[in-house]
Amino acid sequence: MNSFRRDFLKLTGAGIVGAAARAVAIPDAHAKIAAAPGLAVKKVFDVRAYGAKGDGTTIDTPAINKAIEDANASGGGTVNIPAGVYACYSIHLKSNVALYLEPGATILAASVAEGGATGSSHYDAAESNRPWENYQDFGHNHWFNSLIWGDDIHDFAILGPGLIWGKGLSRGASDPPLAETPGMGNKAIGLKNCRNVLLRDFSVLAGGHFAILATGVDNLTIDNVLIDTNRDGIDIDCCKNVRVSNCSVNSPWDDAICPKSSFALGYARTTENVTITGCYVTGAYQLGTMLDGTWKRWPTEKSEQVKVKPYFPQEFNGSIKLGTESNGGFKNITISDCVFDGGKGFAVESSDGAVIEAITFSGITMRDCTNTPLFLRLGARLRGPAGVPVGRLRGVILSDIISYNSDSRLGGGGIISGIPGHAIEDIKIHDVYLEHQGGRTSRMAGLKPAEFVKDDPWPDPDMFGDIPASGFFLRHIENIEFTNVEVAFQRPDARPVFWMDNVTDADFFHVKTPKAPTAPIFKLHDVQDFRTFACRNVKDMHLDTVAEENI
Repeated sequence: MNSFRRDFLKLTGAGIVGAAARAVAIPDAHAKIAAAPGLAVKKVFDVRAYGAKGDGTTIDTPAINKAIEDANASGGGTVNIPAGVYACYSIHLKSNVALYLEPGATILAASVAEGGATGSSHYDAAESNRPWENYQDFGHNHWFNSLIWGDDIHDFAILGPGLIWGKGLSRGASDPPLAETPGMGNKAIGLKNCRNVLLRDFSVLAGGHFAILATGVDNLTIDNVLIDTNRDGIDIDCCKNVRVSNCSVNSPWDDAICPKSSFALGYARTTENVTITGCYVTGAYQLGTMLDGTWKRWPTEKSEQVKVKPYFPQEFNGSIKLGTESNGGFKNITISDCVFDGGKGFAVESSDGAVIEAITFSGITMRDCTNTPLFLRLGARLRGPAGVPVGRLRGVILSDIISYNSDSRLGGGGIISGIPGHAIEDIKIHDVYLEHQGGRTSRMAGLKPAEFVKDDPWPDPDMFGDIPASGFFLRHIENIEFTNVEVAFQRPDARPVFWMDNVTDADFFHVKTPKAPTAPIFKLHDVQDFRTFACRNVKDMHLDTVAEENI
């Protein structure tokens, strides 16, 4: 064992995770060690000893899977992957095993023949999940068709600093004809019904439909992982007790970090007790350029876009979003100290009957937001078993946020919208500065976006089209408070700053808007119990009932 690896393993204890995620020292590759409680970790299993070549051509899946099986059978251990490129199909994770990628080690997703699976040259078949497969798209419903997967296992880890490269994976339905190729894989890491999981210090390039899909995984830690990918980054679905920290995700075509609560397990399960902190999310950079350090932004001129086909993103994504899959609900979610750069804003969405409550979003910096910085939606898509009622969205605090140079078409502050008979409840927004490009017209000020109750489209801000507010579009809300909030424009904007419809109990304290407004600050329709205090451009007032008024 070289000195670097010996020192690394001493410091990290090989990264083995136990009930308390304690590290253990491994002074030598073949020495027995004391295990953390709940584990019987004994050895390091080097994949080269099992015949893995690491030459980028030989399929090394059998060797790696055999090493994992032996580590599990012996009571636990570390499967070591030295420097090299290991072409693989589906790797099967096991309990009490850590997969450690040394510096310079790459697990490469091998390609499937153009005509489909031949011999052993394919990924594991996607399992059947009838009768609930149609409640989510194909990618959310399956795990076995992954480069690396684990089902109903516990106490395991994937550790870096090596790379997982999903070169041969499909991006899903948006990647024809690969998506329908027999034996094709479509995600880098798929985990289902697991517990006590640690993912740390590795990188993912082009992870397919999902770089990491964790469904029904409890006690999950994802730390210091770099993801530069062609669809979703990290999806946390129906999981409990999750910690995502210090991760960077460039995902121009889809979401960066996305808690969900789908029906993929065959029942509705809440995603709860989740912290996301110290993360950087973006959709602004061309694939791979975050990892290689060149940081090449997507071109803006059409003549330049031709150079980066076939997958030029129509709009840059790379956001943190709760939803859209929202059958089981979300509660006790904290997102803090994160940076959003050149992608969509933050979204919280109950569309499929989810109860969403106790959400905090704080200490956030956003720049160049491509839609609207803040989006809260309670809708009635109800994609799931029949008879499920409309959900609830309540108890959300958005604080200590700065957003600058955001696009203004969908409102430079945010959209918070329920549906008739189902209000969003108990929202507090404080200590926020929101600057957008402005320059929108009086035509937009006169719009009234559709409700989308029965025919709810994909629940993203674009569903409403152009927004008649330069700051916040507020509809069907009970109990909302703005304190120490400033909305600023780069150019004059002809829309009211706050557009409000069917809002009850609305407080505005120390709200600042441009000194020379070209439109009303508030446009009120069917508003009750409206209060302002110490707001620029507006007198202190309390209105019990407002049918229609501009202020």
